[in-house]
This record gives sequence, structure tokens and C-alpha cells, in this order.
Amino acid sequence: MSHRFAGRVRTALLSAAALLAPLSAASAAEPPLRICASSVEAPYSIAKAQGFENKIAVVLAKAMGREAQFVWSDKPAIYLVRDFLDKNACDLVFGVDSEDERVLATKPYFRTGYVFVTPADKPEIGSSWEDAAKPDYKTFAVRFSSPGELIVKQAGKYEDNLSYNLSLVNFEDKRNRYTQVPADKLVNEVVNGDADVAIAFASDVARYVKASSKPLRMTMIRDDFKRSDGLKIPLHFDQAIGVRKDDAGLLKELNAAIDKAKPEIDAVLNDEGIPTLQPNG
Repeated sequence: MSHRFAGRVRTALLSAAALLAPLSAASAAEPPLRICASSVEAPYSIAKAQGFENKIAVVLAKAMGREAQFVWSDKPAIYLVRDFLDKNACDLVFGVDSEDERVLATKPYFRTGYVFVTPADKPEIGSSWEDAAKPDYKTFAVRFSSPGELIVKQAGKYEDNLSYNLSLVNFEDKRNRYTQVPADKLVNEVVNGDADVAIAFASDVARYVKASSKPLRMTMIRDDFKRSDGLKIPLHFDQAIGVRKDDAGLLKELNAAIDKAKPEIDAVLNDEGIPTLQPNG
């Protein structure tokens, strides 16, 4: 299971409301590029294709000489691979980890990591996960089952934050259902002063940090986090596109398009405000 299925879950239940939405004209000789997409996965993928991954999809389709055709789900994206891609309703899923075993993954189209989000007018927290243990920081906004939550545990502040974090989802029961803290809420908690720090995946929160009415700072956390038992917990991730395991031809096309359209992809990421790292792949 990828980190995004813990922090920001990326596949979704098949929706009866799924629909097709052509966005741009392309060569009539080429079939459309059918993109599995959630309409409620902000800031990655949202209705009217205003998510930053929707924009990258359009860029890649253009580089391939094809039309971007979104196959929409109105559910969170946690089941897109199982119920859309595997059922041949569409042909690719954005935002998988490079090691995702359910799919063939392209080369990374970007890499980023977990960040501390803090007020810009406060002293910098530091770039080590251990900086979360500093006494100045008491309240943390994190997503459930994410590396951010593990950092809070390792810093010895989990119990003190448990009730606060459950309040972010109105104390909804998480058993047998997908319940997660919205990315914009993580940022707003810092803006409002209800949290000292948010720990989040950078691409989850960059849009909201950039648009915040109060200046905020994102600090990339070094990728050196280990649990008390010595197990390394990755904090930096390559982001790739997944296709079906028998679709090596599309994989090859997408890899070529990622190279061809890199300047345009980088421009989308820069406009979103996402701090990027050099991909490993």
C-alpha cells in the first residue's frame, strides 16, 4: 500500500455517476487518453479538471498527440485501480508510488516529501523529524495512518494530540470506512492558531499554503525517520502514473511523454507551489 493510501488515499469506489469529459481537441487519428480521476480528490483531481494532476494529464495527452478524456468518479480516489483501471473503464491512474505492485508504474514525473507547515512569522522549526519533539510545539494537525502521525507518536506527543486530531473529523468512527482529515483543514488549523504545526505531504497542502491569508512556511523534513524498532519510514516519494500490467505499450508512450513535456509539467508544479526533489527513478 502506498503512502498516499495512508495519507491521501488515491483509488476510489466505482461510481455510477462516472462520466466521460473530453477536454481538448487532438488528432482524430489517435484514440483518446482515458484517465481515471476522482472529482473529490483536491488538490490533485477535482471537477472541471482543476486539480494539478488533471492539468498535468492534459499536458501529457497533448505531448502524445491525444485527447485527454477523464473518466470521473464522485467518490474519494481510494478504489480507482481496483474498480476503474482493473475493469478497463480507463487506462491510467495518476499519483501512484513507483513501487506500487498493483500496476506498471511510469518513471516519476515528480518527487516530493513530507513537510512541516508553520507560521512564517515564527522561528523555523528545523528539518529533522526530531524537531517535532521540541517543547515549543504541542499541537499537531496530521492525517490518520500517515508518516506525520508516526512522527507525532515517535516524538512522544501522540496521546496529547489524539483527542484534537479526532476532532478534525468530528470524532467520526474510522472503523470500516474511509475517514480522513481534508488537506485544506490541516493548513487552516495552523492559520487559525489551533495547531502549532501541520505535518503533511507537500503536494497535499501546497495549494492551500500558497493561498493562505496568513503567510506560512513549508519545511521539507529530511528522509531519515525510523521507528523505535529501527524500521525506516520513508518521507520522500517519487510520484508516477500507473497502467495495467499488460499495457506495456501505453507505459512506453507515457514515459516518452513525461520526458517531452517536462518543462510544462514543472510549470504546473511550480504554479501549485509544490517543493520538488530530484526523482530517484
